[in-house]
Amino acid sequence: MAFFTKRYHPPGTPPGTLVEAPASETAPLRIQLIDFDAKRIMIRDDVAVSECAPFLQHDSVTWMHVRGRPTEATLRELGAAFRLHSLALEDVLNIGQRPKVEPFDDQLFIVMSMPEVVSGLVRVEQVSFFLGSNFLVSFCEGGFAAFQEIVKRLNEQGSRLRSRGADFLLYSLLDMVIDRGFPVLESFGIQMEVLEEQILESATRDTLGKIHTVKRELILLRRMLWPQREVINELLRGDQALVQEDTLIYLRDCYDHTIQVMDLLETYRDMSAGMLDIYLSSVNNHMNQIMRLLTVIATIFIPLTFIVGVYGMNFDRNAGPWNMPELGWPYGYLLVWLAMSAIAGLMLFFFRRRKWI
Repeated sequence: MAFFTKRYHPPGTPPGTLVEAPASETAPLRIQLIDFDAKRIMIRDDVAVSECAPFLQHDSVTWMHVRGRPTEATLRELGAAFRLHSLALEDVLNIGQRPKVEPFDDQLFIVMSMPEVVSGLVRVEQVSFFLGSNFLVSFCEGGFAAFQEIVKRLNEQGSRLRSRGADFLLYSLLDMVIDRGFPVLESFGIQMEVLEEQILESATRDTLGKIHTVKRELILLRRMLWPQREVINELLRGDQALVQEDTLIYLRDCYDHTIQVMDLLETYRDMSAGMLDIYLSSVNNHMNQIMRLLTVIATIFIPLTFIVGVYGMNFDRNAGPWNMPELGWPYGYLLVWLAMSAIAGLMLFFFRRRKWI
C-alpha cells in the first residue's frame, strides 16, 4: 500500500515558509480552469495562473484544479492571485497533512485524504481545497482522473451542480473523495476472503505475512480517514458563512457516507484481527495433530522396545534351563516378530476405536 509521507521543515523554519520538493519527487504540473454558471461552461487545460485571476471578477463560479506537485513560485503566484494564506499553502506543499478544515478570513481551507486502487495497489492522495465566495481551488498530485465524473456532471445542461455556487461544487468533490473509500474497502474484503480460504485449507508463514500486511494497512487507512468525519461535521455546524444553508442538507448525506466508510473499515479491521486468531488456532491444531501422531508412534514402540530389550540381554542359555530357553526354539525369531506385530496391530485398533488417530 502506497501512503504519502509527511514532509517536515527543518526546526526553526518560520511559519508559512514554502520549500519545494526534490526534483525526483515532483510530478508534472498542469492547471485546469473551469468557469461556469447555469447557462454556460468553459473548460481550459494547461492554463497559467495569470489567466485565472480575471475570472474572479465574474459572477460565475470559477474552479481551478492544480494537478501534480506545485512549485514554490506557482504557489506564491496562486496565493497572490486568490489571496490564499501562506500557512495553508505550506500545508498544500507539505503533503501528509491530517484531514482538517481551517477558516482564513473570507476563505475556507480543507484537507482530505483520498484512497484509490491503482494496478491492484492501494494509494492515498492528499487533496486540498480553497473555497471562496465564487471560486474553488483544488490540489491533487495524482492527476484529474478521479474528478472527471464531476466535470461530466458540470457539462450537463440544467444540472443542479451548474445552477449552484462554489460551496455546492465543494460538497460534490468532498462526496466524491469520501465515496472513493468504498471500492478500496471492497478490495480489502476480496483479499480477506482469499486469505480466509487459505487459512482454513493450508495456512503457511506466507499467509501470516499477508494477514499482517492487511491489518497494518487497515490501521493506517483508518488513521487517515477517521478525521474526515470531523471535517464534514465542522462544515455542518452552520457557522461557516461560505457554506449556504441549502448545501448543509447534502453535507449531512456526505457525513452519513463517512460513517458508512468508517463502519466498514472497523468491520474489516476486526475481521483481520479475527483471521490472525484463526491462523494461530489453525497452526496450533496442525501442531497438535503432528504431536498426536508422534505420540501414537512412540506409544506403539514402547512395548516393542521392551521385548527387544529383554531379548537383547546376554544371558548364557547353556548355564541353566531358565536362561531364555526360547532362544533355542527353531521358530523363536519368527514367533517374536509375530508377537510384536500383534501387539502393534492391537494398539492401532485400540487407538482408532477411541478416535485418537
